[in-house]
Amino acid sequence: MRKLIATAACLLAATPAAAEPDWAGAVRTDYQASLGQMWDWFHRNPELSFKEVKTAERMATELRAVPGMVVTPGVGGTGVVAVLRNGAGPTVLVRADMDGLPVEEKSGLPNASKARQVGVDGVEAPVMHACGHDTHITSLVGTARRLAALKDRWKGTVVFIVQPAEERVGGAKAMLADGLYSRFARPDYALAFHVAAGLPTGKVSASEGIQYSSSDSVDITVPGIGAHGASPHAGKDPVYMASQLVIALQGLISRERQPLEPGVITVGSFHSGLKHNIISDEAKLQVTVRANDEATRKQLLDGIRRVAAGIGTLNGMPADRMPVVKVIEGTPTTINDAALARRLNAVMATTLGAGNVVPFEQTGMGAEDFAAYVQPDTRVKGYYFAVGGTPARDILAAQNGGPAVPSHHSPLFKVAPEPAIVTGTIAMTAAVLDLLGPGAAGQ
Repeated sequence: MRKLIATAACLLAATPAAAEPDWAGAVRTDYQASLGQMWDWFHRNPELSFKEVKTAERMATELRAVPGMVVTPGVGGTGVVAVLRNGAGPTVLVRADMDGLPVEEKSGLPNASKARQVGVDGVEAPVMHACGHDTHITSLVGTARRLAALKDRWKGTVVFIVQPAEERVGGAKAMLADGLYSRFARPDYALAFHVAAGLPTGKVSASEGIQYSSSDSVDITVPGIGAHGASPHAGKDPVYMASQLVIALQGLISRERQPLEPGVITVGSFHSGLKHNIISDEAKLQVTVRANDEATRKQLLDGIRRVAAGIGTLNGMPADRMPVVKVIEGTPTTINDAALARRLNAVMATTLGAGNVVPFEQTGMGAEDFAAYVQPDTRVKGYYFAVGGTPARDILAAQNGGPAVPSHHSPLFKVAPEPAIVTGTIAMTAAVLDLLGPGAAGQ
C-alpha cells in the first residue's frame, strides 16, 4: 500500500462545506450502533491470506442480513460474493480485501490483535491487520446497508466481493478463476478504496491514471559448492555470489533505466548457511520488483534473469548449478479509467466537499491486485481511491518533528476507525448511486 503524504498547506486549508447527502447521517448512526463493534471484532481477529475462514463467515453473516442480498461463500477459496439486484441497469462491483499480515501488533490499541495462525506456507506467525483491511470490509457492510435502504434511488445490480489474499496478490486472480465474471453479474464498473495512513481523515484522493504500480515477487536460488570455511578455494561460496547479485541487480535501475522513469528492485530476504565455519551449498534471495508499465516490468524481470545467469558464469558455475530465478506471484499496474475518475472525483467533491478531495500524488510504488478486475481484456472500468486514516493534527505533528505516523505493514500501524469507515462508506455509496442513478448521490 502506498503512503500518501499531504502538505501542511493542504492540511490547513479551509474546507468548503459540502451539501451532505440526506443519508449520510444514517452512516454515522450505523457506525455507533454496529459498524464500530464490527471493526473491533475484525481488528482483534485477523487472519492470513487464503486462511480468512472466520472473517469470511462473519462477512457472509452480515451481508445475508441485508434485505435482498444473495450471498455465495467459498469463491476463490475463502472469498464471498454478495449480489444486490434492483431492476434493469448497469452492474457495479464493490470490492474489499480481508486478509491480515504476519506482523506482531505493537500499536498500543486496547483491541490490539493477539492472534497467531499457520499460513499457507506452513509457518505459524503472529497476525495483525497492519494494512487496514478491517476498515475496508467494515465499510463494505456499511455501503451494502445504505444501498439496500436507498433502492428507490438507483437501478441495476451491485456485486459486493470480499476478497482473500490481497497481500499475496493472488486473491483477485483466484476469484476470477473461480468464475466471478461468469457465475455472477459481469460488472460495467469496479470500485475499491484503501485507507491511507498518510492522508488526513475525512479526505479522499484518486488518480486519473496510475493508482498503483505493478508488483512481482521473485525467488532466486544461488547454488554453491559446500566446503570448510577455512578452505574456500575447495568450494563455490553462494553467499559471495548472492552478494554480488544483490549489488548487480541495482544496476538494472541505476544504469539501464532512464533516470526519470520509475522502477524498483528490492531484495527483502537473504538466507544461507547454518554455521560460522561452513560454506553452504545454497543461498536464497526474495526480491520484489515494481514498475508503472508492462514494458518496464518485462525489462526488469528479464534483466534479473540475465544478471543472475551472468553471476553464475562469472564464478565458473557448471550449467547444472546456475542460479534459478522464479517469479512466484505478481500483479499488473492498477490504472483508473480516466473519464470515470474525473466523474467520480467530482462526485466526491460534491459529497464530501471540494477541499476534501486531495490531488493525487504517487509517492511510492505500492501495488494492488485490484488490477486483475480491470485489465483491458475485461472491458471493466475501474476506480480505486484512497481514504484518509490519520487525524490531520497527527500528520502535522509528524511533519514538525513529532512522532512519525506509522506506515502500513508496521507493527505500530493504526488508523482512526470511525472517520475512515464513515468517510469510506459515504464516498463509496455516493459513487455507486451516481453510476446507477444519475444525480441521486446529491439528493
